[in-house]
Amino acid sequence: MKVSGFTFLKNAGMLGYPFIESIQSILPIVDEFVVALGPCDDETEAMLIALNEPKIRIIHTLWNEKMKDRGYVYGQQKMIAQFNCTGDWVFYLEADEIVHENDLESIRATMQKYVEDDEVEALVFDYLHFYGNINSYLWSPGWYRRAPRILKNSIRSYAPDGLFWLVLDKNKIGRYPKAALVGATMYHYGWVRSEAQMNLKSTQVQKYWDKTHKEIDYSQIDGRIIKHFEGSHPKVLNGYFSQVEGIFSADKKYSLTRREKKHRWMLKLENFFGLELSKKHYKLVR
Repeated sequence: MKVSGFTFLKNAGMLGYPFIESIQSILPIVDEFVVALGPCDDETEAMLIALNEPKIRIIHTLWNEKMKDRGYVYGQQKMIAQFNCTGDWVFYLEADEIVHENDLESIRATMQKYVEDDEVEALVFDYLHFYGNINSYLWSPGWYRRAPRILKNSIRSYAPDGLFWLVLDKNKIGRYPKAALVGATMYHYGWVRSEAQMNLKSTQVQKYWDKTHKEIDYSQIDGRIIKHFEGSHPKVLNGYFSQVEGIFSADKKYSLTRREKKHRWMLKLENFFGLELSKKHYKLVR
């Protein structure tokens, strides 16, 4: 069984992505790691080269600056990397996603278990979305709780944007992949970077959704969905984020948006009926 890791990057260092730590987190269980690297104005490429890691293969790409429809340029870059993978499985990581070392053995074992099972096309991770600081995570149906990150490289899949995949049974019809739970957690740190870095990112990427940048203030959020994280972070992150005390505090005077009010009601339904109402870009078959 051969496994390919992959991602796409552009100005990842400047924008506060822990991309080196992200890649390093799964290197022990992949045979190659493909990086689609767009034009950078920072040290992203130099940082990749400095790893001196033979498993990493860099593919230089261009970004379509005229593509402003629903983040499709992200899907294009994602697929450039995926189409250059040669493994039986392809393991995708966003540049702010990290796998815990305690899960590596079970992830590899799950891939081995299903590599010959034609019914399983993808493997799904549980998610922890950290927010504000590394002691805090979000728990709401408005933040996806599970997502596929490992796919069979033998299926006709493509990404309409950076978030999910569709499988083409027929040329004009796409569906979500059939999946099994991998039994591991993906640690997502995108909302732990500094507000300055997050706002810089927003100024650079909103155009790909045909949107304009709006100032981001981490305190402007529903404080009820912020939970205390009591576990351990991946060792590869040691020293990356500042150590702080306590959980992140939202603005108590913040007025909920209509969307956040909807998610509060959904959370009540989940708690009362034992449901799980977050968005799912997959169909569980195992």
